[in-house]
Amino acid sequence: MRAGDLAEQYPAVFADDDAVAAARYFVEQRLPALLVLDADRRPYAIVPGSQLLRVLVPDFVLESHVLASALRDSEVESLAEQLDGLTVAQWLPRPRTLPTVVGPDAGAAQVAALMVRTHTPLVAVVEGDAEAVRTVGAITAARLMEHFLA
Repeated sequence: MRAGDLAEQYPAVFADDDAVAAARYFVEQRLPALLVLDADRRPYAIVPGSQLLRVLVPDFVLESHVLASALRDSEVESLAEQLDGLTVAQWLPRPRTLPTVVGPDAGAAQVAALMVRTHTPLVAVVEGDAEAVRTVGAITAARLMEHFLA
């Protein structure tokens, strides 16, 4: 089966959207990853939910498990406070990695290999040429597993 057949409509936000609103949308939709589009509806970023939490975790905590266990929830600012006044593009982890994308003719095994290699639960399916690329849908890891279980 080809990526174009596996692709489904997937909720997306735009890079210049308000970060707090995008975070709330992410939570409401219970998404595995945030699909971010640019103004021309091209994939700008795909960020797994675990990486969206990065703004909450100080660098020193990432470097030491002991320090992480000592940090209390009350010592971490709320996500809304951290994101207040930011756009989605400003919220994304740095450096921004290019989104995982495939064309509609990519095979299911190719999509699976891309997900494994990039540690992402979401791949965008795009069509068009370098001047006019558009997002036609996305494939989640759950959708791909469903295909392989059938």
